[in-house]
Amino acid sequence: MPDACLIRARWVVPVEPGGAVLEDHAVAVRDGRIEAVLPHDAAASRYPERDAIELPEHVLIPGLVNAHTHAAMSLMRGLADDLPLLRWLQEHVWPAEMRHVSAQFVRDGTLLACAEMLRGGITCFNDMYFYPEAALEAVLEAGMRAALGMIVVEFASAYASDPDDYLEKGLALRDRWREHPQLAFCLAPHAPYTVSDATFGKVAKLAGEIDVPLHLHLHETADEIERSLAEHGVRPLERLRRLGLLGPGLIAVHAIHLTADEIVLLARHGCSVAHCPSSNLKLASGFAPVARLAAAGVNLALGTDGAASNNRLDVMQEMRLAALLAKAVAGDARVMPAHAALRAATLGGARALGLEGQIGSIVPGKWADLTALRLSGAELTPCYDPVSHLVYAAGREHVSDVWVGGHRLVADGILVNRARFDLDTRAELWQNSLKTDPAS
Repeated sequence: MPDACLIRARWVVPVEPGGAVLEDHAVAVRDGRIEAVLPHDAAASRYPERDAIELPEHVLIPGLVNAHTHAAMSLMRGLADDLPLLRWLQEHVWPAEMRHVSAQFVRDGTLLACAEMLRGGITCFNDMYFYPEAALEAVLEAGMRAALGMIVVEFASAYASDPDDYLEKGLALRDRWREHPQLAFCLAPHAPYTVSDATFGKVAKLAGEIDVPLHLHLHETADEIERSLAEHGVRPLERLRRLGLLGPGLIAVHAIHLTADEIVLLARHGCSVAHCPSSNLKLASGFAPVARLAAAGVNLALGTDGAASNNRLDVMQEMRLAALLAKAVAGDARVMPAHAALRAATLGGARALGLEGQIGSIVPGKWADLTALRLSGAELTPCYDPVSHLVYAAGREHVSDVWVGGHRLVADGILVNRARFDLDTRAELWQNSLKTDPAS
């Protein structure tokens, strides 16, 4: 990728301003950032010397943001399906993790996930898993952007011995890499049922000191609510409120079982919700009240969850499901229109991660994290509205080109650095190891 280029597309959907669709426009890129967005003729006149990448049948959008995943669990895709959440975790996932998860597992699994996500137009993801330093290596090798979770749970693992050890390791990693332009960090206490009040108190103190988002599973299942009432006398969100954890940095993952007052509470504190419709459906966790959250002003982002509970790291699919489910749950076809779904998949995720000033929309000054989709072929013809097609008709198979920080990582549907993702043999080795495990 040259230091400066033009990307000329049939349509550019900048996301900011909301609802805009720019026909026959170009995006000028210099030094990895968006320099200008302007009509084709004006671009040719202003930048006559620039090489142009022609996308005549394409829509150019901001890179998709996967606001919640466990990337390394791509190696557990299909390991244990069709089970309720707690049984799935306690009888299959957690035992398998205790036996198999290592730094090499996380690096290999995250690289595999990066390859899948890039080919699906995802340029940034928010990760929560063990060995974040191994995930970091994979992210940089892939050329992606990521927010890495400084995970903390009460139980020991091969990665850390206790909550303090988890936090110390996560913070040390952040201190070493906090200035890297492709990396961000989140405090990532796993969930209310795996983190104690004492640990949450430490997390709250740290969140105030280092100003990073707080990323956790919250109000995912009815069992989680009942357990919190039995053990703490209050619902999980109220418990977090009392512990001082609510604020603009909170990313509530799933957020399905919410009362009207809880929705108001999330909105009042400026919290974000990472909505994961496929995972919610597959685990029968329930239907998130997306229309009511949006009406209250809660920032909505979209996540895939891990490949073990989805089984695709596919934000295009999450956009469609999110829009369709929101309409059905609300009984109102006007809820979550296509532009709102696209915003949740781009700028909504960026905002949740505190990165809205850097990514999430096609605005001069932001990083050139861009995704192009070819809107041609029988399944996408005719095209009256490219944003409608993006949400309701197109899929990740229509992604043609992807840039992160101006670097072209997917060209005409092919990973440019495919040799670095040569993971077939290692993935097969992990598969053989996991499938012979009696816990699986």
